[in-house]
Amino acid sequence: MLDLKCLFDSQSEVAPWLLEEKRTPLSDHGEATSPSRTDLQIVNVEKDGSVLFTWKLLYNFDGEVSVMSCSVNMERTLLAVSILQFVGRGLPSEMFRPVARCLALLIEIYPVNHTKVLKAIDPNVKVQFLYQDSNPKLLSESHLLIISEERCIEHVCIKVVIEEGYRVMIKNPDHLIKEIVAEDFLWAQWDAETQKLYYIVKKKSNAVLMYIQFYPERSNKVLISFSLGFLSTVTKLRLVNFGYNHFQEEQESNESLNLQVFTNHAGALSVCYSHPVQDEEEFVYSLILLHDGCRKTFRVSLEKSKCACESELAFINIGYYIAVYVPGYFLHLINVQHPHLVCHSLFLSGEDAKVKPWNHQRCTLSLSDLLLDCDLGKIYKAELNPLSLMLFLRDSKLTCHQLAAMHCAVLHLQDNSEVESQIIHWLCGLSASSCSNLVQEFVLGTLYRKAISETNAIAKLLPYTSLLNWKEEIPGVTCTTEEILQFAGEKKEMMSNAESLKNLESLHNALHANNSLIRIKAKLFSEMKLDARAKRNVVENAKMILSKMNTRSPGEHMIPFSQEEDCQQMVLIGLMSELLKDYLQKCDHSLKEKIIDKIVNNYVVNLLECIWIIVDAIWRNYGLNAHSLCLSNREKVNSAEFVVFHMMTCVLQAVEGLSLPLPPGYHTLHILLGARCLPLHTLLHYIDLGMLHPTEQFVTKLLEEFDNSEINERFKFSIMARIPEIVGQKICCLWDHPVSSSRIARNYVETLLKKLPTQQKSTCFSRREQTPSQTEFLPLAYLARILTELEDQASNPLEKQGNVDVKFVEEAALKQTLILLGLENK
Repeated sequence: MLDLKCLFDSQSEVAPWLLEEKRTPLSDHGEATSPSRTDLQIVNVEKDGSVLFTWKLLYNFDGEVSVMSCSVNMERTLLAVSILQFVGRGLPSEMFRPVARCLALLIEIYPVNHTKVLKAIDPNVKVQFLYQDSNPKLLSESHLLIISEERCIEHVCIKVVIEEGYRVMIKNPDHLIKEIVAEDFLWAQWDAETQKLYYIVKKKSNAVLMYIQFYPERSNKVLISFSLGFLSTVTKLRLVNFGYNHFQEEQESNESLNLQVFTNHAGALSVCYSHPVQDEEEFVYSLILLHDGCRKTFRVSLEKSKCACESELAFINIGYYIAVYVPGYFLHLINVQHPHLVCHSLFLSGEDAKVKPWNHQRCTLSLSDLLLDCDLGKIYKAELNPLSLMLFLRDSKLTCHQLAAMHCAVLHLQDNSEVESQIIHWLCGLSASSCSNLVQEFVLGTLYRKAISETNAIAKLLPYTSLLNWKEEIPGVTCTTEEILQFAGEKKEMMSNAESLKNLESLHNALHANNSLIRIKAKLFSEMKLDARAKRNVVENAKMILSKMNTRSPGEHMIPFSQEEDCQQMVLIGLMSELLKDYLQKCDHSLKEKIIDKIVNNYVVNLLECIWIIVDAIWRNYGLNAHSLCLSNREKVNSAEFVVFHMMTCVLQAVEGLSLPLPPGYHTLHILLGARCLPLHTLLHYIDLGMLHPTEQFVTKLLEEFDNSEINERFKFSIMARIPEIVGQKICCLWDHPVSSSRIARNYVETLLKKLPTQQKSTCFSRREQTPSQTEFLPLAYLARILTELEDQASNPLEKQGNVDVKFVEEAALKQTLILLGLENK
């Protein structure tokens, strides 16, 4: 699942250069020999990616020395190094002279001149320059951390003077400014990327994590103090990310604290540590997610009885995930960006858990987001392997594994079109009942990834998953979660996270409430009828979004979506954009209105395009062509059409389950497939359930392609009886049938009634209460009312001839109607 990408290889990148510079000793035959791995050793990696390595000696000393730590300043004018002296190799008079075992030295590089002893003690010493400014110009001072195993960290300010434009000399080397920034600590870690120093001190038997931020203006500040919640029982100091000491003694893992702190560009701050071994058949480790306010403790039971204390957990930072790895045991990819659901993390064992070319456990060290193979002299960066991830997705039988792989592939592999195509192809092979959640994960994950790629400011405001909870555990690992409330320091970020979670929860509730969706739709259309201006604004907004979608991907799809007017989907598209704008404005007041408009419009466009891509891929996968769909030859349906129909039904259910709109034309294409694949009674059942929608385009195609045979007449009549009134009014003229004639007559009479003067119309309808037994046939009722009105008029030429027999006229009209409809004998 993980690949180790080699970023630096000392043997291939350094050794040839050394040979070319003739800096290697000559062999017995007078030829230059390549330096061995023990001679060429990596000691540190700086923030800018500079790799520091040693080969034999860096400088000429009185005797051979061993480099334990090394760092160079950003301008590469000063070198700090700590060396291990071999006492007793000098003259006999020097053998009994007290000499410090370890020296910390400061050396001028341009020119090679002064060497200043910064510290001389017996315990080991580490050195690390601060990289506080990205400007490569020469600065007047440099800053250095000196970390000793006496449990003291000093901050040294080194002022320099520049002579002749390039000669850098230490100013007043005997009076360097020093200050102690930490002491009596149990563990310390340097984060080169963020220039932060983390360390742990013991307070009242509790381990307390603190970190210091170093700023360019030569200042530092303790930003946080947090109780880790466990007793500090370690006996040996551990220093993390201060380079690698090739001469350090082996130490047992249970004597020092195996803990690392990781950050990523999205603001996650995670504290990872392993628990002391109590059961040789179980690993226990915890992650404190300070950005999320929780602690997660995992227990992994080993399948075979092995001694767990022989291997130590390795924590690897790979961005959105933290990998917990024990060679030969397991690989656990923990999602720290979205840690709420266990099914968003991956747990692998056996062959799936192997990380190649991971060498011996004690020879591979995790340096923040890098891995150092001390034996081979190589530096790696851990990356997710898309091929392995897709194989795991394809072969997994458990839903939690499928969701974890889907979430990982969609959100964290960036814009990988090949992976996207493989996921859709895999979805096509699933049953419609089992892929609804996965389709929802794919849609929301894709939208989330594209949205935060534009601006990370809304990462905590948009939904990234379709699941509200997941109570099942991943096989092989148990997880317990507890909230953490006690911390001091900067709380602004954490409070912001908590508020964002509340906002996100409210948005999720809106997205998942199907009953609420029905009420919203009903309310929407009732309001739109009353407020034509609001409806016009919403529809215009939807038209603008659709035009942008067509501009971004013209001619790329084979499915002809967005080429018809779908009033319902147009209103829903416009409504979604309006609601999303209001939501973002309410939750984040720092975003300007134009930026929010752009984010929302792109979000809705990406939604419609995502659905379009899914359906397009399904049709391509099964070799269908939308232009070849014909209702008249329903007997020539192949199996691929059945599969595509059920897949489109699954996509429809997934999208509507999220209360999201569909591209205009989706319902037409869907019901066309349904009319070809389903028997009439099943088709009508799908329509009655609301799973199929008889659109105007579909009914028009139905009337044009079906002849007037008895079977087709029944088919058309069943569909026409279920279409909305507004659709029926538009297309009734296309069907030469008494039902259509009746509808046309009703519409015509209704139009006449609306055109009557107000006084006459009110008088006419006032008669309705007086004649409750009137027939409900509208033209006939209208005729009767008009005749009654004429009868009541004062002076009338018909008065001398007697009143008009309204009943007779009504019966005559009804008889004539029956004759015209051919129903007089029935």
